[in-house]
Amino acid sequence: MTKLRVGLLFGGCSGEHEVSINSARAIAKALSTEQNASKYEILPFYIQKDGRWLAGNVSHQVLKSGKPLQLPGSTPEPQENQLESDSSQLSTADRLSLSRWQSPSQVAEVDVWFPILHGPNGEDGTIQGLLTLMQVPFVGSGVLGSAMGMDKIAMKMAFAQAGLPQVKYLAVNRSQIWSNPCVFPKLCDQIELDLGYPCFVKPANLGSSVGIAKVRSRQELETALDNAASYDRRIIVEAGVIARELECAVLGNDQPKASVVGEITYSSDFYDYETKYTQGKADLVIPAKVSDAVTRQIQEMALQAFVAIDAAGLARVDFFYVEATGEVLINEVNTLPGFTATSMYPLLWEHSGVSFPELVDRLIQLAIERHPVSKDRE
Repeated sequence: MTKLRVGLLFGGCSGEHEVSINSARAIAKALSTEQNASKYEILPFYIQKDGRWLAGNVSHQVLKSGKPLQLPGSTPEPQENQLESDSSQLSTADRLSLSRWQSPSQVAEVDVWFPILHGPNGEDGTIQGLLTLMQVPFVGSGVLGSAMGMDKIAMKMAFAQAGLPQVKYLAVNRSQIWSNPCVFPKLCDQIELDLGYPCFVKPANLGSSVGIAKVRSRQELETALDNAASYDRRIIVEAGVIARELECAVLGNDQPKASVVGEITYSSDFYDYETKYTQGKADLVIPAKVSDAVTRQIQEMALQAFVAIDAAGLARVDFFYVEATGEVLINEVNTLPGFTATSMYPLLWEHSGVSFPELVDRLIQLAIERHPVSKDRE
């Protein structure tokens, strides 16, 4: 049987570069298991932080080491960041031979893409548009689903249209924040009147809790808005809510399925970047200790949200469960969630009876189902 050549696309220009490498390492390991090795050949493609694409030995060595490639002129970290066989030095000619707008020749050999790029330029529809133009199947949502899943304002508008309950929020533009002295105070007055304190200020198009702040006073609000505007021209402000944070994984295309429900617990003030990526600061409870009725409601809402933004392949859907009132509020959809062996998405499916290698296999098959391999590439 001819093996399908899987283009594993990882790294990227966002602040989640290292997270992407870890996800790619886990996927590569799953593709190398006995049940998948006979079906798939891995072709890794590493996107440097400056946007250049690298293939071949260099990308294999980044996968093996788990460390980003040092850019020319950057200060290398201690020895643990030095790739085996000093590939950061060996690859200098490769880096210089390709401009930022060229791709390695191995791109033409790919039968199906598995992009595991987190954050801007990875899960916002941009790379999905490029892969669509290549006319090659790829794992995950298309341009629309990815863009909707990344922009929190557009996402919430889709949720509202679908009738999904959510916390109160206000959409803000950077121009309202960095404006003349008369406009900004009125904006803050409106936020205080409509949402009150505490509330959360978030850049609309960043992942991993980057740029998010919980504010409790006018001074904190003004500072948080100014900070968020430095990350994005679109900002969202959400009302605070006392709730448990529950998550559900979705797998499929036109007939998606929902996993068991999990919960994130932590002792910090909120689930910020440090809590998310510092070992021991947050715990995953799977399955979540909630009633069967709440579980079913979350699973149904997860599928509704998946359809509302036109997601495909995979998504993790996050919720607030307000125990005091019994309300379940949708928070957001993540169309390319973390994919390490300890990430919530694969763990939810593992507890639903789908192993990590089987999950990777299903995602590739779903990609082919949605974007069949053209006959001239067979």
